Amino acid sequence: MTLQKWKILKSDFIIDNQWCRVRQDQVELSDGTIVDDYFVNVRPEIALILPITPNNEIVFVRQYRHGVQEILLELPAGTFDPEKEDSLSAAKRELEEETAYIAQELVFMTTIYDNPVKDDNKIHIFLGLNVEQTGKIELDITEEIEIVLVPIKDVTKKIMSGEICVAGTISTIFMGLEFINN
Repeated sequence: MTLQKWKILKSDFIIDNQWCRVRQDQVELSDGTIVDDYFVNVRPEIALILPITPNNEIVFVRQYRHGVQEILLELPAGTFDPEKEDSLSAAKRELEEETAYIAQELVFMTTIYDNPVKDDNKIHIFLGLNVEQTGKIELDITEEIEIVLVPIKDVTKKIMSGEICVAGTISTIFMGLEFINN
């Protein structure tokens, strides 16, 4: 059997506003089965940054995430429209807006899919080297952020204990540490 993409027969937005866009697709699977109600979250692209200070600390943000109704420790990140801004510019902007840190060097590592089962967006991952707090914080209306510096040597323990539990953050940490060590 050769894998094939599904054929979209019909597609309509059932929710379409600035905070949430949901598309309902009618699709034909490769075996001819028709699925009338496959829902896709149409989400903006994300720039995610692993910022490392000259003292080998990672800059995290702690913030409330209403989807899970928890306060979480994660890396700075934010959305952007690729038709208006490239991922590097978005990464620089988001790092400064959320933390006031500016990277002396910002290195693109890779692009990954966020949640390809139901979401259509990508995460563009950057490594920020020699970051210093010389910028200005400019938070969005829904952001309340605490900046947390964690020594690189303590990060794995925080992941294993569950204190750091956001998938994009964890994958970025391991990717970035591998990048640095090679």
